[in-house]
Amino acid sequence: MPDVLRDGAAIVLNASITAGMGLPGFGVYASSKAAVRSLARSWTTDLKDRGIRVNSISPGVVPTEGYSHEQKLSDDGIAAYVERVAKEIPAGRVGTAEDIGDALVFLASDTSRYITGVDLVVDGGMTRVYAGQN
Repeated sequence: MPDVLRDGAAIVLNASITAGMGLPGFGVYASSKAAVRSLARSWTTDLKDRGIRVNSISPGVVPTEGYSHEQKLSDDGIAAYVERVAKEIPAGRVGTAEDIGDALVFLASDTSRYITGVDLVVDGGMTRVYAGQN
């Protein structure tokens, strides 16, 4: 790891809840996100002597432009998907960019100074309901 970070810094990598799920058609994406989780754990030990904390964050369902571009969903299709999935999430809704950003800011801040090597799942409880998928 190059010395581009100051000692005591925090790194937050972007993973995904799909890393622990077996979703059809998501094999490459899910495996790449599982690799990100593994990288966070490895860097945790690699950078511990410099006091650099490394964590990952795994967002749940957060509608983005990817739903229309990569998944080829129409606006109506996205709305129907969000409505259906929100009913399955204990929080009663899908996530927002702000939800993920707030969690990221927490992990990057000194408030989380004793948290390192974890994957913070920010999914409104979705993966806890579907045990074994994360």
